[in-house]
Amino acid sequence: MDVAAPYRAVIPTLDGPVLMTLARLGRPVTGRKVHQLVGVGSEAGVRKVLGRLVDHGLVRASEAGRSVLYEANREHVAWPLVARLANLRNELIDRMSREVRSWVLSPLSVALFGSAVRGDGSTDSDIDVVVVRGDEIDNDENWEGQLDRLRERVQEWTGNRCQIYSLSASELGQHVRVREPIVADWRSDAITIAGEDFRALLSSAPSRSLR
Repeated sequence: MDVAAPYRAVIPTLDGPVLMTLARLGRPVTGRKVHQLVGVGSEAGVRKVLGRLVDHGLVRASEAGRSVLYEANREHVAWPLVARLANLRNELIDRMSREVRSWVLSPLSVALFGSAVRGDGSTDSDIDVVVVRGDEIDNDENWEGQLDRLRERVQEWTGNRCQIYSLSASELGQHVRVREPIVADWRSDAITIAGEDFRALLSSAPSRSLR
């Protein structure tokens, strides 16, 4: 899956970014504005796509003086499919959250970070996950089995390799105290998918590890 634009797995043409752009907007815009927001293709190409989508009824066109304004037709029977494509990243997060909540050994926190959050990766990008366990949980085969299952499921869902950064609460505190470079990445873009809020856990990690 292209983590920057997951919809490309289903719509690899210019139609994809045009539809996703209109899905995010709540107002009619000109073809030129659509092209500016899409950021790819030529203006003529974007206008051609808009015309085709108008023909199919997925997009409405209306005249405003000398301009033509375009907006998504959310009443179209196919629009729920478009909306799901626009929401694929959240769908992945929901699936990962459900998987982690099914674990017998519950983690303190699990967070997604990296290109999957920033939206600047590609089909070759890893899905990066940080998993923090309580110090009372051994890093044994039972714990590792849960992590392996998550790796397998994420690859099934996306086609991308899942890279898991697993550590205990004490180890997290040590990472923060010595200012490991990866901590800056976690602070900048990590989003919690299960357990305690990961950013709050980062803030309290040094004091926790000294108890």
